[in-house]
Amino acid sequence: MEKRLTTTAMLFSVGFVFMLVCTVGAFFYGIKIGTEKTEAKYVTEDVGSKKSTASVTPYQQQDLVSFYHTVFLPYREFQNEWFAAMNKLSQGKTSEATSMFKDLAKLAEEKAKDASSIDMQKSPLLGQSQVSYIRSLKLFEEAADKAAISAKTLSFNELKKNVEQEKTYLSASQFALSAQQAYYSAMLKWSATVDLDIPGDFKSPALLELKQWKALPITIKNKLIADQLMSRKKLTSYYPQDLTSRVDDFVLSGQAAKMKIHTLSAVVDLLINTEAVRSGDFTESKSRLYQQALLPQLPFFYPETD
Repeated sequence: MEKRLTTTAMLFSVGFVFMLVCTVGAFFYGIKIGTEKTEAKYVTEDVGSKKSTASVTPYQQQDLVSFYHTVFLPYREFQNEWFAAMNKLSQGKTSEATSMFKDLAKLAEEKAKDASSIDMQKSPLLGQSQVSYIRSLKLFEEAADKAAISAKTLSFNELKKNVEQEKTYLSASQFALSAQQAYYSAMLKWSATVDLDIPGDFKSPALLELKQWKALPITIKNKLIADQLMSRKKLTSYYPQDLTSRVDDFVLSGQAAKMKIHTLSAVVDLLINTEAVRSGDFTESKSRLYQQALLPQLPFFYPETD
């Protein structure tokens, strides 16, 4: 009887140990499976995140709009005041040129700070444009300070000529034109993400024939006009699209053919030299020439929604 109890106890002990081993083994096996599933989940999420990041274009419409309101508009507000001041000088309508230029210097400083309030560096062209606009405003501030001093000794006509030939002003204009060129190039990048038939970049040949020009989307045309203004060092009160619309009007009306003009550069030279472009020309001709055109929703393209 005592021997039977010992055997039973032994069998019980062996069974208990076996069950314990199985339980522990199952526990650790479960942990292994769970860990592998969790790791697989995070690997999948990480890959998905990378794919998602890679698929996001740095030139979305919201980026162009943010740039417009926080960088471009401050610069534009200053530029409008600058052109208004220069116009007063040419007409001899200001008796306080010194204070006028001091005010412009102060305005340029304020607008440079406004243009620095957002980081656009995730979009290389917009980041480049932002830096150039800020640099332009700071140089305009210097140019205005110098003009304020010169205004004490020069006549209106002499002052205007002196300002427009001064190196700081010329540098400010160059940076502004470079910034404009980069902004319109960014718009072209955006249009290429919306319409795959539009290239993300377009470099004009030395002589672009008007028959080629006519077939181009407006975002390419605007970019080419920004290039044309840059190459001519021509800072204007009108937008590139205003000149674009005048070129298109000139070509479609048959005037280019009558005058036997065949290249874009020749038309641009004629329109600029005859002062045939005005701010607002694009808006006036938009419904006639660009009703179905692909353009970003920016106020200077859609002033009716501003």
